[in-house]
Amino acid sequence: MQVEIDATDRLLLQALQANARLTTSELAQQTQLSQSPCWRRIKRLEDAGLIAGYHARLDRRALGYGVMAFVTISIEGQDEGHSLDFERAVRDIPEVVMCHGVSGPEDFVLVVVAQDLDAYSALMQHKLRRLPGVKMVRTSFSLQEVKGLDGLPIPA
Repeated sequence: MQVEIDATDRLLLQALQANARLTTSELAQQTQLSQSPCWRRIKRLEDAGLIAGYHARLDRRALGYGVMAFVTISIEGQDEGHSLDFERAVRDIPEVVMCHGVSGPEDFVLVVVAQDLDAYSALMQHKLRRLPGVKMVRTSFSLQEVKGLDGLPIPA
């Protein structure tokens, strides 16, 4: 179910997406609301699932992850059991920061971080290739991040 949002809701979502540490007072000021109505709107957006959480965006390079890779994986069986086994196992690998089931010739695309190429090679040999049902693995390394996931466009 899609929730109806107005211009004030859009301002709140944009402000929180840019800086989730804003206080209700600061948000109210930016949206020309008093604090109580502002808080109620934020609560409504949370309850509706538009605001799924509040997070700190960390810098992977500052944390020592110099390598980012996009890994496409094909698995043996196309049935639900094979997919679920793979999905459960991939959730336990912290270096896999995203995993998507995709259409096309491969079954999954992973976004993986590693300290360097040696660490990525070890991760590939000891964890990724050993995931349940893996038939084929292909890696593309990020050479330059042109645009990351800084936020979602807020629909009009």
